[in-house]
Amino acid sequence: MADEEDEIILSELDDEDLVAQMHDDLYDGLKEEIEEATNILLERGWEPYRVLTEALVSGMKVVGDDFRDGILFVPEVLLAANAMKAGMAILKPLLAETGAPKVGKMVIGTVKGDIHDIGKNLVSMMMEGAGFEVVDLGINNPVENYIETAEKEDADIIGMSALLTTTMPYMKIVIDTLIAEGKRDKYIVLVGGAPLNEEFGRAIGADAYCRDAAVAVETAKEFMARKHNQMAV
Repeated sequence: MADEEDEIILSELDDEDLVAQMHDDLYDGLKEEIEEATNILLERGWEPYRVLTEALVSGMKVVGDDFRDGILFVPEVLLAANAMKAGMAILKPLLAETGAPKVGKMVIGTVKGDIHDIGKNLVSMMMEGAGFEVVDLGINNPVENYIETAEKEDADIIGMSALLTTTMPYMKIVIDTLIAEGKRDKYIVLVGGAPLNEEFGRAIGADAYCRDAAVAVETAKEFMARKHNQMAV
């Protein structure tokens, strides 16, 4: 009986309490609750972009911060990110209709010869959770996949992941090809994966090495802010 009495009826919460509850539910990875609450806010007349930023992105920021600080771990973050995706699935078509501003667009994939994708998937989800549009190429990507997709999608960022020391050097091939084709300056290139480090990122000519998904989000935001500032000048 106590459980029934303690049950929270989302539709009975005012907007402020509902958003706070959504932050908690995201943190706990409660997908159905996020879907329900997203629909409630939309029914109450919230703009899709406001739901995205105030309810979902703000909630995922806490998840990202706690992941960075070692309070949350990969399984919990994946649950939170899946809940976020459920809310995003409702908002995406509405955001497209309203022409909501985007933080930026990222093409991401694991490099040729490498079939590991947990880290990459986490980055994809966290980037979406931060308001980026993400085109996920999956695993085992040759250089053409990155460059052709980035061109076609008019991407801002190319993200490459590798988990094997044998596949790490392929990242340099992608960057060298961008340079050879005169396209390097068009894209922010971020690299990540367990065997990498900052020194390697610098050596191959990447814009930044990101040690985990939370850092990738913060780094991408910083570079996009700089890009917007340069465009504004």
